[in-house]
Amino acid sequence: MIDRDRSTVGVILAGGLARRMGGGDKPMHTIGGCTILDHVISRLAPQCGVLLLNANGDPSRFSSAGLPVVADSVPDYPGPLAGILSSLDWAADNRPDAEWVVSTAGDCPFLPRDLVRRFHAARITEDAQLAVAASGGRTHPVVGLWRVDLREDLRHAMVTEELRKIDRWTARYQIATVAWPTEPVDPFFNANTIEDLAQGEQLAGLVGD
Repeated sequence: MIDRDRSTVGVILAGGLARRMGGGDKPMHTIGGCTILDHVISRLAPQCGVLLLNANGDPSRFSSAGLPVVADSVPDYPGPLAGILSSLDWAADNRPDAEWVVSTAGDCPFLPRDLVRRFHAARITEDAQLAVAASGGRTHPVVGLWRVDLREDLRHAMVTEELRKIDRWTARYQIATVAWPTEPVDPFFNANTIEDLAQGEQLAGLVGD
C-alpha cells in the first residue's frame, strides 16, 4: 500500500517545447498503450496530497487528465524552474497546509512509486532543504523536492538574477541526493526523441503495472 503524503503537492512539468520530437506535447505520446502522462499520473498521484500539471498554452488539451493546470509565471519559456516556481505559488495559495512540492518531468513513464517517501526520509536524515533524484551515476535535477517557503528566494533568483539552471539554484542550499537502481529499468528514463519512444515500448514490458 502506498502512503499518500498530504503535506506534499505534486507537479508534472510539461511546459517544454519538445523540439527533438518536432514540437507538440511529449506527455501525450503513448507507451505501452497509454499516454506517458497517464503513466506519470498513475505513479505519482497516490504519493501526494494533490497533483498539478505545469503547462503553457491552451490548458484544455490536457482536460482528459482531470488535473489543475498551472502556467509559467515567468515569460518566454525560461525552463523547468519557472514551472517549479508557479507550483510553489499554487501550493501557497491553495494548500496552505502543504510545506513541500515534488516535481517530475512529464516524459518519465517509469517513475518510482516510493519517490516522495524516500525524498522525505533523505531530507530529514540529512537535515536538507531540498532533495533531488539520481540513478546510474547521474542526477536528475527536474525530479526534486522543494520547500514552499523558498518560493520568494526562487522568484528573486529567476526575475532579478535571471537564473535559469536548476542546479545553480539548488547549489545554494543543503540538498539530499537520493539514488535509485537502474535495473530492470531506470525509473527516470525519459522520452525526448522518437527513438526513445520505441525504447520505452520495450522497457514497458519489463516494468509492468
